[in-house]
Parts: sequence; C-alpha cells; structure tokens
Amino acid sequence: MSDILKSCAAALQAAEGLVEKARVNVAERVVAEGRINAEALETHQVAAHGLAWLATYGAALAEMLAWANRLQEAGSLGELETLILKATFGEYLAQMQGGLAMSQVEIVRPADLGLTSEDVAAFLNNEVRELMASGTAPEVRVSIAGHLAHRHFGDPALGDEMLHMVRDQFHRFSNEQVIPKAQEWHLKDELIPLSVIEQMSELGVFGLAVPEEYGGLGMGKSAMCIVTEELSRGYLSVGSLGTRSEIAAELIRLGGTEEQKSQWLPKIASGETLTTAVFTEPNTGSDLASLTTRAVRDGDVYRITGAKTWITHGARSDLMTLLVRTNPDEKGYKGLSMFLAEKPRGSDADPFPAAGMSGGEIGVLGYRGMKEYEIAFDGFEVPAANLLGGEEGQGFKQLMATFESARIQTAARAVGVAQCALELGLKYAEERVQFGKPIFAFPRISGKLAWMAVETMIARQLTLASAREKDSEKRCDIEAGMAKLLGARVAWSNADNALQIHGGNGYAEEYPVSRVLCDARILNIFEGAAEIQAQVIARGLLLPRD
Repeated sequence: MSDILKSCAAALQAAEGLVEKARVNVAERVVAEGRINAEALETHQVAAHGLAWLATYGAALAEMLAWANRLQEAGSLGELETLILKATFGEYLAQMQGGLAMSQVEIVRPADLGLTSEDVAAFLNNEVRELMASGTAPEVRVSIAGHLAHRHFGDPALGDEMLHMVRDQFHRFSNEQVIPKAQEWHLKDELIPLSVIEQMSELGVFGLAVPEEYGGLGMGKSAMCIVTEELSRGYLSVGSLGTRSEIAAELIRLGGTEEQKSQWLPKIASGETLTTAVFTEPNTGSDLASLTTRAVRDGDVYRITGAKTWITHGARSDLMTLLVRTNPDEKGYKGLSMFLAEKPRGSDADPFPAAGMSGGEIGVLGYRGMKEYEIAFDGFEVPAANLLGGEEGQGFKQLMATFESARIQTAARAVGVAQCALELGLKYAEERVQFGKPIFAFPRISGKLAWMAVETMIARQLTLASAREKDSEKRCDIEAGMAKLLGARVAWSNADNALQIHGGNGYAEEYPVSRVLCDARILNIFEGAAEIQAQVIARGLLLPRD
C-alpha cells in the first residue's frame, strides 16, 4: 500500500471515530428504551440532521479510499486520481473539524453534535493534520486543473468491461442526440421528442433493471446509474425518463401479482408503455400519511376522487402508479393502496382525455422536457384487477420498497448534472479571454473547476457504492440516502459555480449553463427533500440495523 493510501486509512479511522462519538451523543438526546422519541428528535433536529451530514462525509471518505484501493490493485492509480483522493480527504476532514454546510445558511460544528475539544483533538491525529494541510494546498487544485485541460476527469474504476462499454455507448448517445438539442427543448418548453424516446427504448434504457424473464436486460442498479449519469449529463429530463420506468417496474416487480408482472413489465421494458408516478397531493408533500384522494370499490372497478400534483410526464404517459386511500377509517399509512391506472395519452391542448380525469400543466423554471401537471379525479375508474398485489392497504409498504432504487437513480441524475456543469464551466473558462489570457489561467477559476471535478467523483463513488449494495440485495436505505443527499448538493454547487465562471453570460438564456442551474435546483427537492433525506439517514444511524 502506498503512503497516501496508508495515511488516508488512518485518517478514515479517526473520522469514523468522530462520527461514532457524535452518534452516541445525539442518541443520548433522542433515544430512550431502544426507541426514538419523536418529540425529542424534533427538538434536536439540527443535531440529528448534522449527524446525518457528518456521517455522509465519513461514508464519502470511505468510498473514495475504496475507489483508490481498487485502482491501486488494478495498477491504475495515476497522478490525477491520487490528487483527487488527497483533495477529498484534505477538504472533508477540515470541514468535519471546523464545520460543514447542511445548506448555505446552516453550518454544523462539532459542538452542535455534543463533541468536546478533547473529542476533536483525538480526531486530529498526525495523518488527519497532514492531509488537512497538504490536501487543501492551492498547488493540489492547480495540478488537478492541469489534468482537466486534457479532459481527464479521473478513472471511475467501474471494474467491469461491460459497464465501461455501456458508459461509452451512452456517452456518445448524449453527445450526438441530446446535447445539441437540449437547450432548444428547454427554451421552447417542449416535450422530449418521441423519436429520442424510441432510440432510448432500442438501447434498452427502460428495461435496464427489469428481469430478463419479463423482457428486460436484468443488468442491475450499477448499470442503471451509469446510463442515468450519462443521459443526465446531456439533459436532466432525458436522464429522468428512466426514473418513471424504474419506479413503476420496481413497484410491479416487488409488489405485483404474477399476472400484473406478465402484463406490464414487458411493455415498460420495451418502452411501449410510458409511466408516471401519481403520489403527491397539494397539501401533503412528503407527508404521505395525510393523503386524502379516495378509491371506492364499486363492483369490478374502483372510483377515484381527489387531487394530485407534481405529476411528471403525466400527459404523455400510458400508465399511472396511483397512491390513494381505500380505507377512510384508517387515517395513516395503513389505509393507502397502490393502483396501476391506465389512461390515454394526452396532448398540450387536451392533456387528460379520459372520463373522470382533468388537469393542467404547472409552469416550472427547469426540468421541462417531461412537464409537470396537476390532476383532478372525479369518479375516475380503475379496474379492481389493477390493485397492485390484489390486496388493499399495502400501498405505502409497496412504495417504501422502491425508495432505495429511486434515490440511487436520483443520485446518479445529480452526478450527471454535476458533470455537465463541470464540462460547461471548463469549456467557457478556456474560451473566454480577459486581460489577455483565458480566464482558466486565473487560480480562482481553475481552482473552482478542480474542486468541482473532485466533488463530482465523490458523489459518483458514493452513488455507485449504494448501487452495488442494492445489486447485492442488501438493505441500503442509509447508503442511498447519503448518495442522494450529497449528490444533489454537488449538482447545485457545480451548476452555481459554472454559472459564476460564465459571469453575466451565464445569466443569459442562450447559454446552456442557465438551464443547468435551473435543472440542478430541483434535485435537492424531489425524491425526498434534503431535510427529509437527512431525517431518514439520522433515524437509521440512531437505531443501527442488525
């Protein structure tokens, strides 16, 4: 093992010790008799969420060291990868000591987590101090920037030739079919052309994780992450098309009857059936237990009444995964059921041409290629045979079973957006001449880009690690949550910095970075807002799983 890997291993041990001390401290505030006290958790929410972020940093360091070790074993740990590793440890260790950002206005410091000066002193072993000094040195970012000039962003260490081939294939597809048109689609607020969706279908995008016996490729979540990242690098909405099929296929695969699997999975995998998720209501947001949209049994059908909102790709979809309340006497999660509700495709003029169903488009800043809708149901009929799993009251449980995959996929989308922002910022910095030279020559510009490259790799490795856990059929709610939490922040940070590099031009709609900034902002909200994500991670950490 090289000296840098040994130093990082020792520093990681110290970091994990600090995280564990923080966990114990927060647990003392909110856990009693083996259970989390909800009132105490709310009172100490900042500390609990701070713990989630601190632990996410610890997990990021662990995955980056694992990444470097894989490269070392393969003989591929080059200068750039070593610099990225050093910068990661230097910066994240320094933030763990001095304070890390949950948002732009919320800094969590050791004292907020009950950590004493003695705890911090124990954390600051020789390796931690050395990495904090060397990893944050300006010359490290200068050296990383030198590699970026040659479009070297670091070896992802996928460890599988097939995954590398998949990555190359979709990299070309985005470059040729998506990037040249993405800004036009955004500015015109147009749906992604069906011709593009058909090409994606032919490439197997919608059946990546669907088992082969149901017409899919059965390639698992790691491949899904790679494809999603490359498509999202082109345009977030293109990368997100796969999320619709991912959620629906996962719901049906895990919770459906054999008849439902045989009927729907092949159609979803082939792209013949486009799906949409219909969960959110105007006044509920993340509080799914408060859903009020009703489904009442009437012979061989259920009649749906209520309102839904933030329905992505709603008009052009063929199948809705629809979460509603079938038991009005049960006000919590147990009264919810999931339906596979068919609908005709709509148009801009008539988005929902179905009896008992109406609605309209929600104008949005970004993420426009599929469009967002609100829907009202008034006696809309769904065959009783389309109750997912054939049993009422299982809807929330069925949805929860898909959250890990959905958040892993969203983390991959974030990595793609982060990479896109990095590439746009780099290209502009090289081309924009000020004071007689490209602005890339100025340390604060190249330094921004260097850190963007580092943190994109961190988010990528955290995301791929969670995908590997899922592919191994291990529980990975914490890992998926961490990947999504950090990935979304990196996407926004990269987009914001890329726009800053563009200066005033970045604020002009003609420059793609303006779109990327708008697209990046949503990643911290959907599939679990950052605050909800931190809550999920904290609860998992405070009551460690067996």
